[in-house]
This record gives sequence, C-alpha cells and structure tokens, in this order.
Amino acid sequence: MQYDITLPADYDMTTIRERVATRGHALDDRAGLGLKAYLIRERGAAGSPVNQYAPFYLWHDAGRMGEFLVGGGGFQGIVADFGRPAVRQWTGLAVEPGPARGTAPRAASRLLTPLPETADLTVCVAEALAGLRALGGSAGLHTAALALDPDRWRLVTFALWEREAPGAHGDAERYEVLHVSTPGLALLPEGRAW
Repeated sequence: MQYDITLPADYDMTTIRERVATRGHALDDRAGLGLKAYLIRERGAAGSPVNQYAPFYLWHDAGRMGEFLVGGGGFQGIVADFGRPAVRQWTGLAVEPGPARGTAPRAASRLLTPLPETADLTVCVAEALAGLRALGGSAGLHTAALALDPDRWRLVTFALWEREAPGAHGDAERYEVLHVSTPGLALLPEGRAW
C-alpha cells in the first residue's frame, strides 16, 4: 500500500522531516503491519521533479490494513493535515530479504513495469519473480517486494536500500527513507506468496 502527497515546489520539506521524527515511531508496534517506510522525494534531489511524502507499507494482515485506513490511528492524522489521499493497494506476489536486512535503510526505489495487453502474464510474472530473487542478493539491499496492480496491469518492484538505490535499477523512482517501522517484518512471508 502507498499514497503520495505531492507538495508545492517551494514547500519546506523540513516540516515533513520533523513530522516523521516526532510521529514516525507511532507504528513501530502496529499489529498487522510488516513494515512501513516513511519516504520522501525532494524536488531537484536524485532526479525528483516534485516534493513528495510517499509512505510505503507491507502488511501481513489485510484486515489490519483496513482498520488502519478507516478505524482511527495514524492515517487519520494524514487526512486531518493533508486531506484524504488516494491509497494504492497492490496484490503482493513476493518478498525477498536482502543482505542488509539488519541495517536501517536510508533509500528506497519503486519501479513500475507495464504489462502489455498481449503479454503472457504467467511468463511476465515468472520473469519478475526471478528478477526479485536475484535482487535479493544485492549488496546493500534491506528488503525487496514484488506486487501486481491489476487495475492498471503493471508490476511494482519496491526495494529498501542501506545507502542509496543502485543505478542499475534504471527508471525506478528514488526516495529518501526517514524512518522504517518493522513490527511484523519477521511475519512477512519470504519468497513467492503462493
């Protein structure tokens, strides 16, 4: 799950940094949550055209995700301060731990891969799963996940990195990680989800 809050070009991103520093630990013990990465992009940094706050979540309990969105808690603070953003939810296909799993990640990447209408989905997903397994062995990788967006028919590859996302991740959007809450990291199934 992820939502993007795009902010004005002249927005002082220190405000978001302070928000995460003071409120980010609120989900460190959240039931049902595998991990939440508090992500930002700053206009002009790492090729970003925008200022953006874009938290990314991996849930191991979909019911708890629903509770988080509508039952009170941290998300209501987002709604109160920024309005209700569109929340993208994907079908999780796989999670791979990386060699840097024990570190505090400082960077993240998100790669969106379209699945053409004529593509064989079985083949495309098998190739993406193999790519994720290979990515799992990358130096500096904390965690990588592969998900399917069946609304727009594209794959989402999300990765947390110890220092910075490697250039080999091509057209991926790059983020700075301000904090990571990992209350249920050990409960996220490793490898393919089926």
